[in-house]
Amino acid sequence: MNDNKPLMIKELPQEERPREKMLKKGVQALSNADLLAILLRTGTKNDSVLRVAERLLKKYEEIGITALSGLGPQEISKIKGIGPVKAVTLVAAIELGKRLNGAAAEQRAIIRSPQDAVDLLMARLRYEAREHFIVILLSTKNHVIATPTISIGSLNASIVHPRELFREVINHSAASVILAHNHPSGDPTPSSEDVSLTRKLVDAGKILEIPVLDHIIIGDNKYVSLKEKGIIE
Repeated sequence: MNDNKPLMIKELPQEERPREKMLKKGVQALSNADLLAILLRTGTKNDSVLRVAERLLKKYEEIGITALSGLGPQEISKIKGIGPVKAVTLVAAIELGKRLNGAAAEQRAIIRSPQDAVDLLMARLRYEAREHFIVILLSTKNHVIATPTISIGSLNASIVHPRELFREVINHSAASVILAHNHPSGDPTPSSEDVSLTRKLVDAGKILEIPVLDHIIIGDNKYVSLKEKGIIE
């Protein structure tokens, strides 16, 4: 008999099984591994689903659970015990969480400062592996109407055409906009291309009489406001 063989879920005490624990104690009582185990559903011949979940968390333990928000199914499926179907399930659940969080933030958001815009988008953009260019659409009283993604670029660049951006603005009848994008490197320092694009979009907004109030560049828990930098007057 191998004493090191891991316990399978059905061999755990009933109160320690993730699903049963949730039903009895509530979702807040579950660990990160428990939550992942519920989504993964099954383990392997030699590993319980909890062991598989713990293996995934351990791979990114230096970064923490937030690392999962930036992973795609291809990367997750490299973990032993997680195939493509399970990986897609995890990515879908994480994306749903992001959208719920973003929707809740939008429902209560009023943008009064660059920090307000950062608070709205930091969780959404901070761990993205590619540049995402987003526009915050505002009402006449600076309530957030929507935050559509205009483009998704490469590791260090996104391509934004004024016509695509302002089509969204006009479709939502927004009164003004704030531009935002992330730097996957984690350093939000604006590049010369960022500055050039910002000026082009500000000029286009002036022609349409739709003010571009700011351009926020998001890094790893830090940001730069081009308004605060004096690049947008």
